[in-house]
Amino acid sequence: MPQLELYCKGNDELERVLNLMPFGRNMLPQVHDTVMKVTLPAMRKAAEQDYLFFTFWLVVDKLSRTIVAEIGFKGPPAIDGCVEIGYGTMQPMQNKGYMTEAVNGLLQWTFQREDITTVLAETYAGNKASMRVLEKNHFTQFNQKGDMLWWRKQVDVLTG
Repeated sequence: MPQLELYCKGNDELERVLNLMPFGRNMLPQVHDTVMKVTLPAMRKAAEQDYLFFTFWLVVDKLSRTIVAEIGFKGPPAIDGCVEIGYGTMQPMQNKGYMTEAVNGLLQWTFQREDITTVLAETYAGNKASMRVLEKNHFTQFNQKGDMLWWRKQVDVLTG
């Protein structure tokens, strides 16, 4: 949690602590509000096995050591095994394949868990880049509510 709190402050504080390239990053106001009002309180209350479903991860370009995106879950798997993901790419890093790779990495992690059967995602109908990320990761659109499209991918648990 301390790292997420530093991330919320902006001003490159987390970048300095993690020896990443500072670039004046600040969170979008709606993301900051969600983290402060929902994410951090949920992390504090989460059972140990659910903790990772309430935080989010930063996607870092290895070569430049720059934060390029954010990705994570919107809570633990439901009883039916559904879990929702959310993500966002920093403006100058969009359309470079980072998010397609990050979503794939998150999916690979879900394949190892028996409690996840389906991964869901929601995008704005006009967000072609986000829709393309989901299509490249073999999600299928299954619903539309207003301007929001809902996508899903069935998870095949890896067998050892």
